Amino acid sequence: MIPPLRRKVLRDLRRLWAQVLAIALVLAAGVATLILGNGAYSSLYETRARYYEENRFADVFADVTRAPRALLGEVQAIEGVLDAEARIVKLGLLDLPGMVEPGSVLFVALPETGGLNRLYLRLGRLPDPLSAEETVISDGFAKAHKLGPGDRLPVLMNGQRRELHITGVALSPEFIYALGPGQMMPDPRRFGVVWMPRAGLEAAYDLEGAFSNLVLKLAPGANPDRVIEALDRLTERYGGTGATGRTDQISHAFLDAELKQLWAMVRVLPPIFLLVAAMLVNMTLSRLITLEREQIGLLKAIGYTSRAVAQHYVEFVALIAVVGIGIGFVAGAWLGVGLAQMYARFFTFPYLVFTRDPQLYGLAALVTLAAAIGGALYAVRSVVTLPPAVAMAPPAPAVYRERGTWARRLLNLRQTGVMVLRHLMRWPFRTVSSTLGVAMAVAILVASLWSFGSIDRMIDITFFRTERHDAQIVFGTPEPMPAVFAARKLPGVLVAEPFRQVAAKISHRGREKTLAIMGRPTEPRLSRVLDPLLRPMAMPEAGLILSEALAEALDVRPGDLVTVAVQEGRRPTVTLPVSGLSVGYVGLGAAMEIGALNRLMGEGALVSGVSLSIDEAQSAAFYAAARTTPKTEMISVTSLMLTRFRETLAENITVMITVYVVLAGIIAVGVVYNFSRIALSEQGRELASLRVLGFTNAEVSGVLFGELGTVVLLAQPLGWAIGYGIAAAMAAAFSSDLYRVPFVVQRDVYAIASLVVCAAALISAFLIRGRINNLDMIEVLKTRE
Repeated sequence: MIPPLRRKVLRDLRRLWAQVLAIALVLAAGVATLILGNGAYSSLYETRARYYEENRFADVFADVTRAPRALLGEVQAIEGVLDAEARIVKLGLLDLPGMVEPGSVLFVALPETGGLNRLYLRLGRLPDPLSAEETVISDGFAKAHKLGPGDRLPVLMNGQRRELHITGVALSPEFIYALGPGQMMPDPRRFGVVWMPRAGLEAAYDLEGAFSNLVLKLAPGANPDRVIEALDRLTERYGGTGATGRTDQISHAFLDAELKQLWAMVRVLPPIFLLVAAMLVNMTLSRLITLEREQIGLLKAIGYTSRAVAQHYVEFVALIAVVGIGIGFVAGAWLGVGLAQMYARFFTFPYLVFTRDPQLYGLAALVTLAAAIGGALYAVRSVVTLPPAVAMAPPAPAVYRERGTWARRLLNLRQTGVMVLRHLMRWPFRTVSSTLGVAMAVAILVASLWSFGSIDRMIDITFFRTERHDAQIVFGTPEPMPAVFAARKLPGVLVAEPFRQVAAKISHRGREKTLAIMGRPTEPRLSRVLDPLLRPMAMPEAGLILSEALAEALDVRPGDLVTVAVQEGRRPTVTLPVSGLSVGYVGLGAAMEIGALNRLMGEGALVSGVSLSIDEAQSAAFYAAARTTPKTEMISVTSLMLTRFRETLAENITVMITVYVVLAGIIAVGVVYNFSRIALSEQGRELASLRVLGFTNAEVSGVLFGELGTVVLLAQPLGWAIGYGIAAAMAAAFSSDLYRVPFVVQRDVYAIASLVVCAAALISAFLIRGRINNLDMIEVLKTRE
């Protein structure tokens, strides 16, 4: 037998199913965002951790020019080093038929048996250790070019053309985020990793008995900084450019940045949904309790305690929460798997460990129940304490005298407008909570749509105002100035501008960053530096220009002195003034005049590469000539980089924006529909009276929709302000040493956010209009107040 109050709960759920569903969907949105964010974060984190452990991902990485293999014994003797491997890592160029644009490959010596950064073989087999032609290629590169075991791969190694035989396709924990030199986004068509036996690379790059790269595995509890310091001392005389820890390894660092963004989403969105859900519960239950005031008095009169009555309404809300939690569990798990799989494809994991931690689901259910019941208790507390005789009596009618008189006079409102204003002011808490709920929907949209303007700003400054070259040629080693004149003679070259790149550590008051100082001409035209007002900056005769991100990281201002310890050549250490700050959104930047940089190095007039402006009509001839130039190690093409940048961001952002728009729509419909239904139930007698007096359905609907429109209108500026604050916090949370997100909120963001929410409000109004048209005037007028 079901107790009477339990049967009443079921009847109320059935009778108010539309409002119940609206509240449940808002609760479900909060649960889903909590689960999908935490689930995707945990999945990526666990997948990365397992992948790193199973494939022995290294902890420290170091490049050298050329070091004897005998040095490996000294490296392994460093305190805290568990294992070390000496490798050959060199860049080469692609020479695939039919591929006009240039592409690069990174040649890496195959890991030793039981070594570090082991390969995860997708297809085929590993090369014969004694072969100089057999290779394994990276999975993304293989898919982009439809290559596999048995195919041939034509490449340029140290300027010599060779055809390699592909025996397998693999993944590596070192290249989860396979970013080529000079690239901002992974482009598997133009960059791939090729693993070869050591013997083949030794012969191609004249490194018999030597190596160019070290990877180290540290013992548990070892101090990475001390190991790096000792390793730098050993490799200094062999052209070492400074070892880096795992946190600065490019693939790991980008994945860390994505995990940071996921975590920021988890902290922002679920609290918004749960707050709105609590307000919806309070609004709905407050009206339900008011309508059932007489029943409550009767229940108490026949012996039900205040606690039993309160428990009845809490159970009503708890069942709504259970429905929302169930929907949220399913939606969150499904969306979480999809999001994690999207990241897994983007970061090329070999498998995905999707975690369904019971503690996470339990926490989501507990927090959601707490939010819903909290809203219910606030609504219940005022009625259940009433004596039965008072509760059975109808509540005192609302007093509207003089309420809103000032507004009526100021706005010159018609009588229907006065009715709308007085009703909104009669229940200020409900009006404010409804306005805040709709504002939250606007805020979520603003906090997601702002990224489009920021990306446009980043693209404009990076690709059109700063790096204005069409292509860059990077040499394998610094070359004398005549290399610039040779580049100018290549087909289609209109302008050639040299640059010098030097690895250095810049420090200031205990803070230190390792990066490449860029030497540019005094008045650069193709690769410029912009001040905070986006004006081109001339290179100073002495001193450095630092990017705002680097200046912030080092806590320096213009005029301060920084210590520059060069990590190559003669390795001078000097103190230089900061001459100015520049705008930059990708990486940490430091620039100086190329002549001053060469004088600092004491090696004569050398260049690391050339920035070029090219006649588009002759681009194919230029690529063909530049690819075969012996000194060329890499060619980057700005237009191709920009296209890939836009494609990658468009794919990821479109998915996320779609999710945000759906969630914001759920909030808007849930809030507006509940507000409208409550207003309709409260004003049913008044609206029916207006119909009896001769008002049309449209005029009667106008009274109700006037309240709805006022709430939606008031919510817009509030939502814009809240969304702006959330977006600013997200921009700050997303920024790192790898990239900074410019915070730009364009006007169309506010317009689109408001249009989406207004569309959701119109849908709710359409649903309510049907109820008004079907209003039973006689039945409503017979209802006892």
